[in-house]
Amino acid sequence: MINNRLFQTTDIINKAMQGTWARNETISANIANVDTPGYKRQDVVFETYLRDAMRGNRKISQEDLSRITPKKIQDMSAASFRLDGNTVDIDTEMGYLAENQLRYNALISQVNYNFSRIKSVLNS
Repeated sequence: MINNRLFQTTDIINKAMQGTWARNETISANIANVDTPGYKRQDVVFETYLRDAMRGNRKISQEDLSRITPKKIQDMSAASFRLDGNTVDIDTEMGYLAENQLRYNALISQVNYNFSRIKSVLNS
């Protein structure tokens, strides 16, 4: 019998991948709007929701996971130093994009590892 915890882990990783994908799209939109007057930088939050659902080492239901959705927010911490009111700094965004891509790639690697474990159990 395949451990249900393995499937749950894969579901959690999938939810994290959805969040990092949403963040990637948002960072790309920030970069695309670097020269748009008045554009305010946006970000995506989901890690805290996922972390809260995982607290207590309890089994997370599909219903719990379905309620966790990435939320796009306007980054209020970014002050505009530009005359046009735009709060996007291209160098910062490129750093965020690289960091997010590394996070996404790590999640993909974890999914591949979990699938290889499932495959080995099924072939036993």
